[in-house]
Amino acid sequence: MINVYTNRENYQYDLHALLKSFYPEHDVRVYAAEVQEEHQDSENRVIVQLFHDSMRVILDIGVRKEYVHTYKNDTDVTKKERKLSIYYDLCDYTGKTLPWGNLTGIRPTKLAMGMLAEGKEDMEIVSWLKAAHAVSEEKAQLSLDIARREKAILDRIHYEDGYSIYIGIPFCPTTCLYCSFTSYPIAVWRKRVNDYLQALFQEIDFVAKTYQHKILDTVYIGGGTPTTLEAEELDKLLGHVRDRFDFQQVTEFTVEAGRADSITREKLDVLKKHGVTRISVNPQTMKDETLKYIGRQHTVAQVKDAFWLARAAGFDNINMDIILGLPGELEADVQNTIHEISKLNPDSLTVHSLAVKRASKLSQWIEENGIATLRNTDSTMEIAQNGAYALGMKPYYLYRQKNMSGNFENVGYAREGKYGIYNILIMEEVQTIVALGAGSITKRVYSDGRIERCENVKDVSQYIERIGEMIERKRVLLED
Repeated sequence: MINVYTNRENYQYDLHALLKSFYPEHDVRVYAAEVQEEHQDSENRVIVQLFHDSMRVILDIGVRKEYVHTYKNDTDVTKKERKLSIYYDLCDYTGKTLPWGNLTGIRPTKLAMGMLAEGKEDMEIVSWLKAAHAVSEEKAQLSLDIARREKAILDRIHYEDGYSIYIGIPFCPTTCLYCSFTSYPIAVWRKRVNDYLQALFQEIDFVAKTYQHKILDTVYIGGGTPTTLEAEELDKLLGHVRDRFDFQQVTEFTVEAGRADSITREKLDVLKKHGVTRISVNPQTMKDETLKYIGRQHTVAQVKDAFWLARAAGFDNINMDIILGLPGELEADVQNTIHEISKLNPDSLTVHSLAVKRASKLSQWIEENGIATLRNTDSTMEIAQNGAYALGMKPYYLYRQKNMSGNFENVGYAREGKYGIYNILIMEEVQTIVALGAGSITKRVYSDGRIERCENVKDVSQYIERIGEMIERKRVLLED
């Protein structure tokens, strides 16, 4: 446990994020109050005191070291500059740097996107990211590269008169070790699937009517694992969606097939019948021992079979997800995963850095086994990147999460014309995304850039029973 004490309440989040980035194996608690005398002698503590002309930082996590930064007065230095100073103090204290510097938000490409919109030159953008946030040269270039690609894709999107849809199916065959999403084991909830769909149809009908004069750009059905539904249930859901919404200008219709143990030829034929253009077949790793360990009840062979089934069904835009930093996996395992995926030759590859979520079983596993077996390094990231490049893919979207293994990022790679447009939209927050189903969050983006949200309850039973309330929440947010 690391206890952090500061006399500035608005620094709590930033201090927590920075300390967790440098010390992922520790719990971090931040207290915003005047530093008391007893805090001076406690173990594993950090003190950050801000005064009108200086900042005092005491790091005492094994060895005590004090840093003092002086200013002319409090108005001459910004919070961003102070945060950068604390970052450099931590670098000096720990002897290490972070690839994304002091950036703790999940959307680092938004900075580059904003500067591109202002007409800034490439060199100026990269230099600013390095100077203002201590971002490494490699990550600054990656951020700029992705921002340029995203901008070209988003220029074709209808911002003010358009929207996208997310539909959540919160059921899975099993819950994976690392998962914190809203998901329920399908075996337990099979008898209530129809009740869930009926509630979902009410929400779909409301949105279709409310936004009937707007342009629908993309549709994404995720979860959970949507293909845990039986073929007839998928047919009913997709048929209802196609019947209620105008698909004339939809540029992308995605369904996460996800788990190989949920994919059948009959289900793939249903997806194809209703015009689904993009699917995911997600192995996470191509090592059977790891798959079993993380709770995925399928084998590498089943992943390959599911992929070829999808190709045979006519899908020419198939994404595969992998996770770097899974328990016990080394560079050789990542190299093998990339090698096996290369033989399948998917159209896009999403590379995730394992993120430790408190709501996941992984968090408890780390308490019992330690974080040392979660290895994600520059080398493993490079192996995945080189594999994507060898397949003719380019990075097109990027995001970060709290408590991410190695302090790296998640990157989507794809071939030209196979970019996941919805993925970009959800990251850049430039278009309204109406989210339906249990646990989903709708984000309305206004013309001035303002964003307002409304959430659906996570519990499936509550969602079914309170569907009228969920619709009313949307009415308040979406109706002008």
